[in-house]
Amino acid sequence: MKGWTARLYDEAGIIKLPYRIMAVACIFIILLVGSSFLYYHSPEERYWLVCVIYKISGYYCPGCGAGRACYSILHGRLVQAFRYNPLLCILLPWIALYLGACGIQWLLTGKETISRRIPIEFTYVLLAVVILYGIVRNIEVYPFTLLAPMQVE
Repeated sequence: MKGWTARLYDEAGIIKLPYRIMAVACIFIILLVGSSFLYYHSPEERYWLVCVIYKISGYYCPGCGAGRACYSILHGRLVQAFRYNPLLCILLPWIALYLGACGIQWLLTGKETISRRIPIEFTYVLLAVVILYGIVRNIEVYPFTLLAPMQVE
């Protein structure tokens, strides 16, 4: 390796620990700033977070209500968050756990092997669930109407 990359990587081709620490710190700061912004700026009061799919088609996408759900989670209103986007509330802890584990492993070792241990079939099933959820939440029959984003009374 030549030039600036020689300072970034060690002999084994792994990014050196100080640079990994800086990368993780930057990601953490970005998440903290984004969460702080969302905490103080309600998506319900200001229309800065708009779903383009809903605006164009009138149908809820699988992510509709996710911004309002995250806002509700940050304010401790978990029931309201679930009413806005149930799938997000179910998947969010698992996504956070997965990303946290991958990030910690990469920070400590410079390699990430967790993704390779997850069977590809799991990814296909998850994709099918998200697509099915996007379809089912637009059916205007009683149990399915509960999946549409709505305010708790």
